[in-house]
Amino acid sequence: MTQLPPCPKCTSPYTYQDQNMLICPECAHEWSPQAQANDATETAKQVRDANGNLLADGDFVTVIKDLKIKGSSSVVKVGTKVKILRLVDGDHDIDCRIEGIGPMMLKSEFVKKA
Repeated sequence: MTQLPPCPKCTSPYTYQDQNMLICPECAHEWSPQAQANDATETAKQVRDANGNLLADGDFVTVIKDLKIKGSSSVVKVGTKVKILRLVDGDHDIDCRIEGIGPMMLKSEFVKKA
């Protein structure tokens, strides 16, 4: 038996399928599973670099400004090449590892795609 997703309107776990539609018995909301999948891919956050290029996990970027590291005397120099481990939501939207410094989060406005 396949696990059906909860209702997107009221988050009820008691959804059931009627032909090609999913129905919630608690709030009577009806939706198509394909439409829900399309909505999820459309709402995925797009992260762009300082030049407006779209960034993705695994891309290499170059730092375009000296960045002071909070709580340390170290600085990430201009031109440092960094591999994006993953893109995350929040103020600092790039999760990466910098040689000699370690794991770090960067803002996309301070990098450009290499």
